[in-house]
Amino acid sequence: QVQLVESGGGSVQAGGSLRLSCAASGSTYCMGWFRQAPGKERERVADIVSDGSTSYADFVKGRFTISKDNAENTLYLQMNSLEPEDTATYYCAAAMTRGRPWDRPSSYDYWGQGTQVTVSS
Repeated sequence: QVQLVESGGGSVQAGGSLRLSCAASGSTYCMGWFRQAPGKERERVADIVSDGSTSYADFVKGRFTISKDNAENTLYLQMNSLEPEDTATYYCAAAMTRGRPWDRPSSYDYWGQGTQVTVSS
């Protein structure tokens, strides 16, 4: 069992930045950030595998950066040039085994409680 605790959400104006953190209680194979806006499906933002390879959704490329401190088992999401459309609850997720499609919520075994990000215009 791995527990995930997110922090770092908040309210910013368009063009601003936020950094999300997710502390994991143990080692994982892949970790990802997802987001869900009211009335919409949960969607993958970015993921990072244990070898350090990363993948991003097209709508955040060039603006968001995912990283992981393996010594601290902490996942980060640096979000720059935020837009009102980025407003959502952001979730950290972890998977324990390899070979899954990391852009799907069903590929992950554990989830954090979510942290709200609100971007005003």
